Amino acid sequence: MASIKELTDRIIAFRDARDWKQFHNPKDLALSLVLESCEVMEHFQWKNSEEMQKQLEEHRNDIGEELADVLYWVLLMGHDFNIDVLDALENKLEKNETKYPIDKARGVHTKYNRL
Repeated sequence: MASIKELTDRIIAFRDARDWKQFHNPKDLALSLVLESCEVMEHFQWKNSEEMQKQLEEHRNDIGEELADVLYWVLLMGHDFNIDVLDALENKLEKNETKYPIDKARGVHTKYNRL
């Protein structure tokens, strides 16, 4: 299993070999991330619970490819914006643990400012 750094290095090498960095401004990188996220959502649009479960079972590989595309853009943006995404995730998890204490948030989907 490759590390995050190895994957990021491979993404950068892929991009640089094709001279695509010239097209990668922050807006277009963010747009690409959103578009790939929408492709994940397409697998579940208009489906009820049973249909979503069937979609997961029958299209797990396709959904995995879309999630991989999302991760691709996250890692590329982290590199280009000089953000350590693992460090950012760790910090965000700590922040969420404070915002959503177990005794108030367990079993509810209420936003933190309404707990």
